[in-house]
Amino acid sequence: MIQGSIVALVTPMDESGAIDKESLKKLLEFHIEQGTDAIVAVGTTGESATLDEDEHCDVIKTVVDVIAGRIPVIAGTGANATSEAINLTRKAKQAGADACLIVTPYYNKPTQQGLYLHYKAIAEAVDIPQILYNVPGRTACDMLPDTVGRLSHIDNIVGIKDATGDLSRVQKFRDLSAADFALYSGDDATSREFCLLGGHGSITVTGNVAPRLVHEMITAAINGDNATALAIDLKLQALHKDLFIQSNPIPVKWAVAELGLISKGIRLPLTWLTEDCFDVVRSAMRKAEVI
Repeated sequence: MIQGSIVALVTPMDESGAIDKESLKKLLEFHIEQGTDAIVAVGTTGESATLDEDEHCDVIKTVVDVIAGRIPVIAGTGANATSEAINLTRKAKQAGADACLIVTPYYNKPTQQGLYLHYKAIAEAVDIPQILYNVPGRTACDMLPDTVGRLSHIDNIVGIKDATGDLSRVQKFRDLSAADFALYSGDDATSREFCLLGGHGSITVTGNVAPRLVHEMITAAINGDNATALAIDLKLQALHKDLFIQSNPIPVKWAVAELGLISKGIRLPLTWLTEDCFDVVRSAMRKAEVI
């Protein structure tokens, strides 16, 4: 089971929007040095929605090659068409990813039975560990705990990233799911509590900016050490909030650029962080003592 601080990595781009592979390699080495436990390549924070299929697969392959087995690599392979999700998941397996993170179909609003059949079809088509991803604030689709429980009994569906921030779901997942099913927070602001309640880790945006602190906080929470986890989380609270002052990944890309790790590149329809937000995000970084 993959556990700990799992960073939903930004995809570095130059100012024209072209993928910057040299910065990507630099960024991955930074996370290895800082103790990040695993990487998600081309998830929401990695701008999966604006990368074409070739770019998507190329970034995953680059991440796998650079990481070279030192920590797990989870590939974002979700789509709102089941056939497309199967294709991306198959290509991620071919690239050498350790697992796939598959967001609920967006925009088309499937029923719970539709969600079940969507994930079942992907799991049956591609033999790779698969993590469900529920983020209704972005997809207009909420996968309910009963559906998660049903899916958890499919052999290669191994966990869920739940980004609802609803901590009451943790116990529901535990009650309804297979015993070895992994639970990951997808909401930085509640990730400490999520792990203290029995979660196995956090798929984190904040970890892009403060990877060492997030690793230490999540590790403490998984081990039931609330005092240590809380002390660290207090330093991170402003980042948890202000990295969403505009749509993710706008603020986090600005913050990672402020650390000197990437260039000022993002793709339309997303735009670079506006100047009126600079001091807010910079202040949050200072509170976390990363600058």
